[in-house]
Amino acid sequence: MQKFIAIGDVHADFPRLWDALRAASCAGADGLPTPPVCAGLYQVVLIGDLVHPKNEREYARISGVPRFDPGNPDHLLLAASAQFDGLVRLRTYQQAAPHAVHILLGNHDDAALNTTFVLGTSGGMRHTEFDPEHGGVPLPGALRDWMCGFPRELRVGGVQFAHVGPLPAHTHYDDLFYADHSPKRWFRDTPEYVAMAGLEFGVYGHTQVPDGILLDEDHRFAMIDALQSREYLELMLDPQSETPVQSVRAVPF
Repeated sequence: MQKFIAIGDVHADFPRLWDALRAASCAGADGLPTPPVCAGLYQVVLIGDLVHPKNEREYARISGVPRFDPGNPDHLLLAASAQFDGLVRLRTYQQAAPHAVHILLGNHDDAALNTTFVLGTSGGMRHTEFDPEHGGVPLPGALRDWMCGFPRELRVGGVQFAHVGPLPAHTHYDDLFYADHSPKRWFRDTPEYVAMAGLEFGVYGHTQVPDGILLDEDHRFAMIDALQSREYLELMLDPQSETPVQSVRAVPF
């Protein structure tokens, strides 16, 4: 039996991420994994999208400016540098227990590594702080190498953790992915995809759902882009059992 702590999209809100990890007894005051994590009794899964704040207010917060100007290279440098610091601290945490801390590749992480696609906020501001062609600065080599190693999914028996959804197409962030609206709507329009994929349970992020974590018990999946709502998902899994998911709950912190 193992406890899995799954945390939704970070989007550069590293202080809230550390609050969640400490609340789940997965990180100590020193920012390192706790003994249960080091022993593998607790498994931490970050569902992806470490980078790119969700809105202009969050960009201003991490950059330390009253109003963030995405056309100002100095502001882009401040935003990038703040995220570099957060990523370095998280890399230290993950590398202290790589067998128990799993970080999945979200589409925003992929866009920071591959600047072919310029993503934006719901308010219309573009994420260009890591794109030199648009005034940003590239990811440092060590961080780039680390993030390039992020898997696109994690499977534990019949339980899948992935950034977007259960389909193979949901893990490839290409032209088709961005042209198709279904990655944002599949859990409402075709929730049977989880069963069709032969899964016992699925844990996904990418789409923020009102009122925090969405647990669909009938279709056996959870949508957990809810860090901003101060919730994480806790699962007790027994991969050797015919019913591997022993319990699942949304936990406020």
